[in-house]
Amino acid sequence: MKKYVVAVVGATGLVGRKMLQVLEEHGFPVGEILLLASARSAGKTVTFAGKHEPVHELTPDSFAGVAIALFSAGATVSREYAPHAVRAGTLVVDNSSAFRLDPGVPLVVPEVNRADIFRHRGIIANPNCSTIQMVVALKPLHDLWGIRRIVVSTYQSVTGAGKKGLTQLEDEIAQRPAGEKKFPHQIAFNVLPQVDVFLDDGSSKEEYKMVEETKKIMGDDTIRVTATCVRVPVWGGHSESVNVEFEKPCDVEAARAALGAAPGVIVRDVPGRSEYPMPVDVWDTDPVYVGRIRRDPTVRSGLNLWIVADNLRKGAATNAVQIAEEWIKGQ
Repeated sequence: MKKYVVAVVGATGLVGRKMLQVLEEHGFPVGEILLLASARSAGKTVTFAGKHEPVHELTPDSFAGVAIALFSAGATVSREYAPHAVRAGTLVVDNSSAFRLDPGVPLVVPEVNRADIFRHRGIIANPNCSTIQMVVALKPLHDLWGIRRIVVSTYQSVTGAGKKGLTQLEDEIAQRPAGEKKFPHQIAFNVLPQVDVFLDDGSSKEEYKMVEETKKIMGDDTIRVTATCVRVPVWGGHSESVNVEFEKPCDVEAARAALGAAPGVIVRDVPGRSEYPMPVDVWDTDPVYVGRIRRDPTVRSGLNLWIVADNLRKGAATNAVQIAEEWIKGQ
């Protein structure tokens, strides 16, 4: 099997480390791994495949000979360095928001729009974590009945905000002096109806991402989406309450069957035994879990769903690695 030189940009962050874990677990054909981060992280080591790999400072010249670069260092870094990687002949899979809504950049969830991978011009965007898990679950239902409208409320873990978010929660629970705070209010034992900054219309940037990214990934601008994104004091795993209205008559058992057969989806839905997906159970796994599947009696054709996934894996690292895996298959 051909092996590839793979770079991970932001290798010391939560998602970067998870990318390394997923590459190793998936048996990705890594011939050489290159760990890149900011100057302050240069010289550190990170374990990959049983070896202590050095972290190098990210520079414009870092990508010579690199086949695939997985970026997870924020939009500012991606905008500056991804073009250098492309010029070096590297395929960039970018986990930031920098290119997601660029019409010239594919926004890909392999279970939903794999074909878009092969129309890239050097960069493929990895969607927002909350969007990824939702579209994986909704794609088989959209194929059956056509989605007219989505109402989604998210319950997003602190790891979605990176190391600082996790540290703030841990400090507050331990009642120790907090360092730099990630959130505008206490997150321990609290719920914050704000993920990212607010826009002029009163929605948050996270909510805007879910609306626009869903339409782009699904390839259907007619789908109406409204979102409320909420941060909850959970270490890992995002949950979503999703209400879907369809164009055609829907059926609960047909939905359950379609989801059960869908790639990357696990149905956990036995209400009588209180069986449904929970973040504590799905942490550090790749699938998207769906439960609480039931009719919405207030509309002619609607369903309610509860969707849970590990935001660092399928919501970020795993999806990026899967994109690279699919790209390799197409070579």
